[in-house]
Formats: sequence, C-alpha cells, structure tokens
Amino acid sequence: MKKEVRTFCFDEELQIEAYRFEKILHPFPNHFHDHYVVGFIREGKRKMSCGNKEYELEPGDITLFNPGQNHACLPISDLTMNYYGLNISPLVMEKLVEEITGTAYLPSFTQPLVSDTELHCHIYHINEMIMEGSEEFEKEELLLCLISLLIEKYSQPFSEEETECLDEIESACRFIEENYAAHMTLDDICKAAALSKSTLLRAFTRTKGITPYRYLETIRINRAKELLEQGVSPIDTAIQTGFSDQSHFNRFFRLFIGVTPGVYRDIFEKRGKENEPAK
Repeated sequence: MKKEVRTFCFDEELQIEAYRFEKILHPFPNHFHDHYVVGFIREGKRKMSCGNKEYELEPGDITLFNPGQNHACLPISDLTMNYYGLNISPLVMEKLVEEITGTAYLPSFTQPLVSDTELHCHIYHINEMIMEGSEEFEKEELLLCLISLLIEKYSQPFSEEETECLDEIESACRFIEENYAAHMTLDDICKAAALSKSTLLRAFTRTKGITPYRYLETIRINRAKELLEQGVSPIDTAIQTGFSDQSHFNRFFRLFIGVTPGVYRDIFEKRGKENEPAK
C-alpha cells in the first residue's frame, strides 16, 4: 500500500490554506474546525457523518463545513481517499462576502455534501494555483467566483437557533476556550455554565454535536497546530495546550490530523525555508 501523503500550502495573498490528502486510509473521528472547509473527493470513497446524518462520499462530491460544525469521516473497507480542500477563516470569509454582496456577514452552509461541476472546477483550480505558488490575479478572481456561487446556491446568514440552555452552553464553551491549557474537570465546566452534569452533557451534545471533552480536545488540537506552524517544539506545544503528557498529545494529534506533531511541524518548517529569499 502506498504511503499516505498530506500537503499544506498557505497563500499569503489570499490568506487561505490549500491542502491535499492522498492515499488516505486513516479515519477522522468526530471533530470540528474553527474555519470554513470547502473541498472535494478526488479519488476513492468514504463514509461521512454530519448533523446526525450519514453520507457516502464518492469522487467529485464536495464537502462544505461551517466553523464549529462537527463531522466524522471513516474509511470504507481498505479503500483509500484523495481529497483536495481549502480552509478559509471566518475573518477572511466575512471580507470576501462583503466584497461580493456589499454587506459583511458570515454565511452558513446549508448542506454538508453537494455535487456541482462548476464549484468543483473552481476549487480544483484555486487549490492548484496555490500549490504552484501562482501570483496571477486569476487566483483571486476564481476565489471570488467560488464564494459567490456558495452564497447564491448553498448558504444563508448564520442565525441564532432556539436551543436548550443556549446561553449556558455558550458560557461553557467560553470557559473551555479560555482555560484549555489548564487541567479541567467536568465539575469546572458545570460550575461555569451553572448546570448539572446531566443537563450539561445533554444540552451541550445537542447544541454542539459533540461532548464537552471532545470540544476541549478539538480546541487544544487547533491551538497546537498554530504553535507547531510557528516552529514550537512538540514537547513545548503539549505543555502549552494542556495535554497531560507527550504520548497523550501525540496520540490525540495523530488521531485528529493524521500525522504526528513532529511531522506536522516539519511540513511548515520546510515550507518556510522554501519561501526564504535566495542569498
């Protein structure tokens, strides 16, 4: 079996990240991102769960994930997957939407899985141009066309839904986000949310789609990625993000990201050297 390959490339001009997963067999457990994810299956098949629904991904299928939207992706038998994606931060997305509509707001994708040839072509070409380091303004044109299509066909403005204990759950999330690097217990979160354990677990899972502990681990992993991208050592990263020990950190990081913290840091270290001006 061929080795799994993961390639990441951040575009300084567009301020978005393009990435490619090739020959992937590794499962991705239930998790979420703090950015938008727009991508497509290049080859292979996968099972995906999102919003309490199950999907089977096939070549050409496009996945659309909002920030904070939980999802999982599992292999089918021994079939591998090639996936091309774009990560877009809420800040960048808001600016793009304002450029297109004249109003700054965050869109909410209404479907996690779509099939759209035009959308597929835009994602592919943007991904390719970022990977190749293109400086042509066509790259920005394509991105604006992509976001325009997404707004028109597959999104609506984010809205506040009526959910059980919404304010209390937001308090719990805020507590986790502000204290992720410290040792934390379920009692601590319950105290911050002013809820009993049973109510917290029920309402949190219903609102966020994942448990408080999985939410905490996702926040820690996202912060760990930022530190590793800045060149911080895996050991120091584990300490700064609240993991109890190095092995615990390595296990969770590989479970979520698919590579070890050391390999992830090396990817960005190598990219930085490639971008250094020639002497």
